Amino acid sequence: MAEFVTVDRPEAGIAVLRIARPPMNSIDLQVASELAAAAEGIGRDEAVAAVVVYGDERIFSAGDDVAELERLTVEQARAMVDDLQAALGCLARIPRPTVAAITGYALGTGLELALGADRRIVGDNVKLGLPQIHTGLIPLAGIRRASLLIGPARAKDLVYTGRLVDAAEAAAIGLVDEVVAPDDVYHAAMRWARQFIARPGLALAAAKRVFEAGPHGQDRARAEWSELFATEDRSIGTRSYLADGPGAAEFVAR
Repeated sequence: MAEFVTVDRPEAGIAVLRIARPPMNSIDLQVASELAAAAEGIGRDEAVAAVVVYGDERIFSAGDDVAELERLTVEQARAMVDDLQAALGCLARIPRPTVAAITGYALGTGLELALGADRRIVGDNVKLGLPQIHTGLIPLAGIRRASLLIGPARAKDLVYTGRLVDAAEAAAIGLVDEVVAPDDVYHAAMRWARQFIARPGLALAAAKRVFEAGPHGQDRARAEWSELFATEDRSIGTRSYLADGPGAAEFVAR
């Protein structure tokens, strides 16, 4: 049973994946493993239409458990690096739209986790950054995603300097998608998630796989597009669109 990660269902169709390791919600190897297991379980749950990832009202995650990293030998690091990297990218593998609701701080591995979400909503008082360089390390899962999101030059600035950015700069460079009042972060994420409850889940999952395919996205798009013609949702959607226009279809996720 997970000790530091919870999955709640506050509303039908929405799962809330929470990091609950007070006071700073730092991510050690156990938390990373629990996050990966929870994300996998959510991905198998056909009743989930969208996912909100959250810490608490004060903080999303201060990131790396530096005390744990300080004790690792090179042999131990080599043994666990693949699993840790995969765990930090677990949100990208959930075949549902995901949104990170970020309060307070998202630093290091906390920001790396959030970069795997489809959307990031932050409070206007947040601080974000990849400060691993100050410990003599580098981000394990965040360099590629940050580069794709904000461009290599800006990603290099964040990684090489380890500096923190505020909400205004994060929005200006495209690191986050929406800035709201701190007390509205969770509610804004829930509002975003609700719009997918009645959407075609199979098509959304296919689209997400294409985005994740990166340089092979064109090949993946051809395969995913063709396979959707075997689904009931495609038949329902095209018939409904012709008869009633967009937004009227009632999809069945088959």
